[in-house]
Amino acid sequence: MFVNRERELNLLEQCYASSRAELFVLYGRRRVGKTELLRAFCRGKRHIFYVSDLGTEASSLAEFTRQISGFVFGQAEALSPFASWDAAFAFLATQAATERLVVIIDEFTYLIDANNAIPSILQRLWDTQLQQTRLMLVLCGSYVGLMEQHVLAYRAPLYGRRTGQWQLHPLTFWNAALLLPNYSFEDLVRAYAVLGGIPAYIQQFDAQQSLLTNITENILTQGRFLHDEPRFLLLQELRDPSRYFSVLQAIAGGRTRLNEIAQGAGIPTSSISFYLNTLQEMGLIERAVPATESQPHKSRQGIYRILDHYFRFWFRFIFPNRSLLQRGEVEQVCAQIEAELEQFVGLAFESICREFVWKEYREGRLGFTPQTVGSWWRRNEEIDVVAIGDDAILLGECKWTSKPVGDNLLADLERKAHSVLSQGHWHTVYYAHFSRSGFTPSVIARKDSDEALLLVTPDLILDKSQV
Repeated sequence: MFVNRERELNLLEQCYASSRAELFVLYGRRRVGKTELLRAFCRGKRHIFYVSDLGTEASSLAEFTRQISGFVFGQAEALSPFASWDAAFAFLATQAATERLVVIIDEFTYLIDANNAIPSILQRLWDTQLQQTRLMLVLCGSYVGLMEQHVLAYRAPLYGRRTGQWQLHPLTFWNAALLLPNYSFEDLVRAYAVLGGIPAYIQQFDAQQSLLTNITENILTQGRFLHDEPRFLLLQELRDPSRYFSVLQAIAGGRTRLNEIAQGAGIPTSSISFYLNTLQEMGLIERAVPATESQPHKSRQGIYRILDHYFRFWFRFIFPNRSLLQRGEVEQVCAQIEAELEQFVGLAFESICREFVWKEYREGRLGFTPQTVGSWWRRNEEIDVVAIGDDAILLGECKWTSKPVGDNLLADLERKAHSVLSQGHWHTVYYAHFSRSGFTPSVIARKDSDEALLLVTPDLILDKSQV
């Protein structure tokens, strides 16, 4: 099931409809849906869809030739392998001389691995031949850091040639929910905490089965697609992944500061930044700072989080228990997951609530324009949701508990708010409470007389009419 992606498809269609040559760059982490998006875009269009693979430049050229030959002559072996990329693209230039032709090069970073001069070769070909044609060339890659370095960066050979680019992100909670239509709000949040918004992962779950049954059958069981997925992806992208495994396990276990991660992973503090930077370039982790920091890159309050929900789940529950799972002790690991799942889900619920603030703004219901939406912490104090505008601020708490939020929690947020409000001057202050289990009658009564108090329930979050 292909959901959402309307903005991305619209942008691709706009490029396709232009009268000039187009060089479009699409990138994002693996399994996020780039290939499916491009296949949906190519339907009904003259196109060549080439997926690069690990291998020599000669083997890549040979496969590229077969794809071109199949498109032009209907037979993959009709053309002899092109001797060079120059020859291959000179031939494509004739095919796109007067009629639009879409050429997709998927996994473009593999071509760079085989020959790091490929971006320079394409730059020369674009400048001398291709930009005078009706070609729409789409370069697609999964290693975010490499795509930015070799294609998008100011010093990259192709800088200034691209006519469009898009970083494809995982589905939002609301669009991911469309893939599990029979789940309750609570199980949708739990499933999102486990799988995130990666369509390929969500589609492994059976919407007719319970969450724990899906986890048992599709994650804990050896041989299933999701069981070793993070390990396979890291082995594919990294030459020596063992230390990266240790770093991710340390973060998943609750170590978030640089020194803590280095200690937990058994890596010298002087070296840990290299591994953290690489994982950031891959889009697997992020360095977060309090929302009020004016110079985030210089902040000493930075902590590291695993961005990918499934990686966080896998390194929290699967990787440490791999020996048990290899011995078939699935029930023991499942019992651990069941016992700890509610605590694990809390962080994902917070991320959903922060995205809900952006959603409310986009749909004209927030009341101000936020420049940033994040969280805030200092020592042992934390506020889950902080949205900052020029003249207004929203401070919010998220409670993934079975008890309704009462007056004591409202008072606690107002107490913590003083530390944030002392860092700026905002004319309007909103307080928001996000609760899985609703609110006590006294809190609801208070809302009736306080327009600056926002009470967000599951029904409000999962408003299907607003998806």
